[in-house]
Amino acid sequence: MRADGKKLKHVDPMYKIVPHIMTKRYDSMNMITIDIPYEPMQNYINAKRKEGIPMSHMAVLIAAYLRTCAQYPALNRFIMNKKVYARNEYCISMVVLTPGTDGEETESKMYFDPADTVFDVNNKINDFVEANRNAPKDNGLEKFMNAILSVPGLLTVGVSFLKMLDKLGLLPKSIIDISPFHNSLVISNLISIRTNHIYHHVYEFGTTGIIITMGNLREVPKRKGGEIVFEKTMPLGVVMDERICSGYYFARAFRVMQRYLKNPELLETPPAEVVKDPGL
Repeated sequence: MRADGKKLKHVDPMYKIVPHIMTKRYDSMNMITIDIPYEPMQNYINAKRKEGIPMSHMAVLIAAYLRTCAQYPALNRFIMNKKVYARNEYCISMVVLTPGTDGEETESKMYFDPADTVFDVNNKINDFVEANRNAPKDNGLEKFMNAILSVPGLLTVGVSFLKMLDKLGLLPKSIIDISPFHNSLVISNLISIRTNHIYHHVYEFGTTGIIITMGNLREVPKRKGGEIVFEKTMPLGVVMDERICSGYYFARAFRVMQRYLKNPELLETPPAEVVKDPGL
């Protein structure tokens, strides 16, 4: 049994067959842009800051995603060795820029609970960013990479060995915990470097099933009251591994996430219920 998930036996037969047809994540990527109205989110953040709570857009987005997962748990599935797994934790990888460098980055993971409120998420993000900015070379991933690179030839052999262990479900939890490629979600804030949203590939190594990038704000046309108006939005570039659930399921889930992002106040209290993966 894998350390980070449980193999699902009771799933639709189609989802047992599809991983044998589309064996690679890059062969099963679906991409979409979701335009999030900017004003409701910004008004909420401004209100919280007036209350002395330094809320971030990232916190609101992750809180909305987690709340969506609480209702649509199949978003937290992954495919490994042509089998469908339900992940037993909610972990999100995020890149943090190192101050005083020319774009140098460090990446590690944050752990959440689907019952987390937006305040819980905001506090965890602040702690995560502060820890990684103050000691970017001291996290487990940096140490592990430096150890592999210190021995000539070990990188090729080591990575191949880790991939084999991962495929067999024998990768140690200690490696999974420091790997940015084993996660529920990868999220990247490209607004911080003044870049448009992109469709970032889901990694073939590891268990990433969904990647979201936040891009430069833009205005999109909307029909309101019989006329066309332009609404400022935050575009999200979303890439999904279509093997974990149906397109209909994804569509319903992201509609719910949009509702939370339009009404962030709904995220201030825990969900009434956290739904378990129906395949378990």
